[in-house]
Amino acid sequence: MDETLARPVTVLTFAPGFPRVAEVVTAARAASRLTDPRLAQVFDVEDSGDGAYIVMEWVAGETLADLLASGPLDAGRACALVGDAARALAGAHGTGLAHLRLSPSAVRWTRTGGVKITGLGIDAALAGSGLTSAAAEEPALTDTQGLGSLLYAALTGYWPGEGQTALPAAPQSEGAPCTPRQVSAEVPPAIDAVVCRALLQRTARHEPPILTPATFADALAAVAPPIPLPEPVQPSWAGGAIPPAANGYQPGPPDRGHWGPAGPGQGNGPHGRRPPPERNMAARGIVSVVIVLVLVAIGAAAWMISSNLHNGTASDARPQSTQGTGPAPASTRQAAQVLKPVSASAYNAYNPTGDEDGQKAPLAIDGNPGSAWTTQWYSGNPVFGGYKPGTGLLLDMGKPVTLSQVEVSFSSACCTSADLYLGNTSTVSQAAFGTFTKVASGARVSGDYKYNTSGSAKGRYVLIWITSLPPSLPGSGSPSGTFEEQVYEVTVRGKPVSAAG
Repeated sequence: MDETLARPVTVLTFAPGFPRVAEVVTAARAASRLTDPRLAQVFDVEDSGDGAYIVMEWVAGETLADLLASGPLDAGRACALVGDAARALAGAHGTGLAHLRLSPSAVRWTRTGGVKITGLGIDAALAGSGLTSAAAEEPALTDTQGLGSLLYAALTGYWPGEGQTALPAAPQSEGAPCTPRQVSAEVPPAIDAVVCRALLQRTARHEPPILTPATFADALAAVAPPIPLPEPVQPSWAGGAIPPAANGYQPGPPDRGHWGPAGPGQGNGPHGRRPPPERNMAARGIVSVVIVLVLVAIGAAAWMISSNLHNGTASDARPQSTQGTGPAPASTRQAAQVLKPVSASAYNAYNPTGDEDGQKAPLAIDGNPGSAWTTQWYSGNPVFGGYKPGTGLLLDMGKPVTLSQVEVSFSSACCTSADLYLGNTSTVSQAAFGTFTKVASGARVSGDYKYNTSGSAKGRYVLIWITSLPPSLPGSGSPSGTFEEQVYEVTVRGKPVSAAG
């Protein structure tokens, strides 16, 4: 556990006298330059002799071998998983880096981030030059054939490549692996042709062999069935030690995500909520009566809240503040005005395709202190379960502004760490996030919290960037022991840039 950043990590150490420390450290340093969330990150490298070590991302999820334990994947899911891996490796090759040792244990499916590839360059360096010298001469071809092997395995459940894996070896014909369609007639001919062009380097359908990961990704996308990757099932953790993986990497917290429907007690939505079971007609009638009674109670409560608001006691409806930054300077308060955001959205920079319940982000600016935008819930630790360093809520002010104060009504649970940024782009990516300017910080906050700013930063977009989550509140519907945050209401005070001169 990295105690400074409160996240789990994998630490790779070396036995005394290990002969390839320099090669492994060099590969790790090169891999650390990449920021693609589909590639396991390298955080730190130390090469001081016998004390050498590498600190890497702790990757949760099931390996491809795990996913195939109950049989091959259907063609659509196999293409989606391997195609995403191919795009990530194409980006790595664009920077001059290669994996060189793809295997079913090097590709994982995680519940929040989708595909994750481990061991970029590192696995090959650990294996030794005797196993990688030929591969290193043609890295693009080596990884293309590796991707073909992964797709072959996903479609058939057999492994056609070299090296030991948990999968059985592919059947052979005339000294070469049988094609996927020879193993399983369910494999579509067009996908079979892509595997043959990449793995076996054959011409198929008058198309030449595939030589690069980027070409492989394009060819696969052209023939893949239109079936998206499913939302992985939220894990149902059990006690017990976590065994090390066969390739030497320590797996992350057990992730029970799989390709099938959720079992009893498991969720399969973005928040892991389990869909209600089927009810008979009598039960439905009872439920209808209960719903009516609940609606009556809600109506009465709404009337009482409305009355309180009319009498100036609306602040009682929000979680009470346990932290504060004190009042803004008098000169700032006099010039500031309440600015109404035109929209709100989730800002998931470290997983742009992931979901943080973005459709409910507008609830944080709707003027109703009883409604809230809620992040996903995470298990394991408050820093998003170790899957990413943060997520945010982005407010579009409609035009550039300067800020004097931003009041955020967080959950009453302790505690949240969240910073305030100002920027000029709505693009959701790590690179775009780097262009934002931090204007205020908040550590261990809860309830109503006021971010006071005194700088001259200008920008159209206000970003509330959350870096640590509080425990899920009882009755929230999230499993016990998980972490999530709610943002009930945001009030922005400042001046439009035109008015500020």
